[in-house]
Amino acid sequence: MIEKRTHVDAETHAIAAGHDLATQAGLAVLEDGGNAVDAGVAAGIALGVLHSDLVNFAGVAPIMIRMAETGEVVTIDGLGVWPRAASVEFFEREFGGAIPTGILRTVVPAAPAAWIKALSTFGTMTFGDVASFAVRYAREGFPVYPLFADFIRTNQDAYRRHAASAEIYLPNGHPPEVGELFRQSDLAGTVQYMIDQETAAGGDRRAGLKAARDAFYKGDIARTIAAYHTRNRGFLAYEDLASFDVRFETPLTVPFGEIDIYTCGAWCQGISFAETMGMLNRLDIGALEQNSSRYIHTLTEAFKLVFADREAFVADPSFVEVPVDGLLEPPYLAERCRAIDPDKACPEMPKAGAPSGVTAEVGNANQAVATALEQSDGDPHDTGWKDAGTLTDPASADTSYVAVIDRDGNMFSATPSDTSADTVVIPGTGLCPSSRGSQSRGNSRSINSLAPGKRPRLTPNPALAIKNGKPLLAFGTPGGDVQIQAMAQVFLNIFVHGMNVQDAVQAPRFATYSFPSSFAPNAYHANLLMVEDSIPDDTAAKLLALGHKVERWPDGTWKAGGVLAVHRHPETGRILAGADPRRAGTARGR
Repeated sequence: MIEKRTHVDAETHAIAAGHDLATQAGLAVLEDGGNAVDAGVAAGIALGVLHSDLVNFAGVAPIMIRMAETGEVVTIDGLGVWPRAASVEFFEREFGGAIPTGILRTVVPAAPAAWIKALSTFGTMTFGDVASFAVRYAREGFPVYPLFADFIRTNQDAYRRHAASAEIYLPNGHPPEVGELFRQSDLAGTVQYMIDQETAAGGDRRAGLKAARDAFYKGDIARTIAAYHTRNRGFLAYEDLASFDVRFETPLTVPFGEIDIYTCGAWCQGISFAETMGMLNRLDIGALEQNSSRYIHTLTEAFKLVFADREAFVADPSFVEVPVDGLLEPPYLAERCRAIDPDKACPEMPKAGAPSGVTAEVGNANQAVATALEQSDGDPHDTGWKDAGTLTDPASADTSYVAVIDRDGNMFSATPSDTSADTVVIPGTGLCPSSRGSQSRGNSRSINSLAPGKRPRLTPNPALAIKNGKPLLAFGTPGGDVQIQAMAQVFLNIFVHGMNVQDAVQAPRFATYSFPSSFAPNAYHANLLMVEDSIPDDTAAKLLALGHKVERWPDGTWKAGGVLAVHRHPETGRILAGADPRRAGTARGR
């Protein structure tokens, strides 16, 4: 059975984050008078130390914020772009369209800019105020916990490829053991350098924040990163860093009953979560018993349809004409719901739909997906992906999450990410600049093919929910392609099935993999449905009879995500929080 955790019921504020020391950092900021943004940034930066196997300080950090004073929801993409020197032709010529592990998948690091943009625009504290926790955790160390130890042990051969990586992640030549103190002195020095530059700038808070940012993107850190890439035939140049900035993006909104769900846009799978919830709002989910065979079947078939649309239509909207409005129009969502066969599982990824606003370019890309499906036994470099057949553990470990609701009703939701195992540590910095290029495609046939200045299609997608103009829920999860599936299940557990937040995140989960993975090499597991062991054998048998290829996860597996959520009760005003015991996250409040 899955581990049980205490449900947080707070009066003033609450935070949930992917490691307890990050949660403590954010809570300390709230107790010291900081707002939700200050606390969320403190926790998020700390996660880059405490989860440096799965989250990098120089990685990605998509953020969603709602300030109570204005009621406006904004997103900061927190996602880097491909360097000017990169080209899809290079990957087609040198790697047959594959995107290899290592330095060549590096995009511009975006997380530092995202954290500082959030602080500067919506926060009240300095970079030093919020980043000091991360410096202390890096310099003094923290006790190694099971998931951290397992990930490094599993990936130790990858860490051994580069001396700078091995020096940090394989101290004394071996993976760290649970309970050992894990220190990252170079990373502590990097973050401290940014704090020192802020202090030296003097002047007002925003001037100091700019100095901290410039230290990373225009100062010694940028020069060190760029010089390493030059020496090792990477793409990232000083000019890519110096000219970079994160973007404010308008969120997408989809209703679910009286609730408005806010997601990020088509530069990530936020649009896919919006489409999912738009479909589920039109299905009579409340009439189905939670986690019954009919319930699991209905949600799974909806997920498959959404992922088919993602594959056909979703990529960086600065480069691709994504039919955003068409995918979320009520008639189209109803049409996709009608495509669900209540008595039979689709044996593969379904065909993409035909939303309004599909131009010739997007239509051609849609046709390319259909052709790939028909030719799934062919060369994956020609089609972009093929059925991977036997399960080879498609789950994604990387990413973490932080959610905050403060005393004033300000809301913060962020999903920082980027693993250290699939790329290189820049010697002397402790940094692994974002390897998120793994979520682009190295072939020109895909709408998600890489290009200079283009963002990979990101899986991390923080979300917020508002009811009657008041804060309701900040939520998200790690888990790659499982993210939107886990988030949907938890949301339904709370607002359809009446569970409290902690019970909702602990409930047994399931996930389909019947689509090409977002991560290179884009494996595709036709009709695969993973279910946790607590889902009864009788339910699994009924799912098999409906045509699903059912395999088991052990209860409490990290592969089912690690959902964290903070919920402000619309009637009592109490702030409730839950943390998924499948990973290392915790929730705290007062």
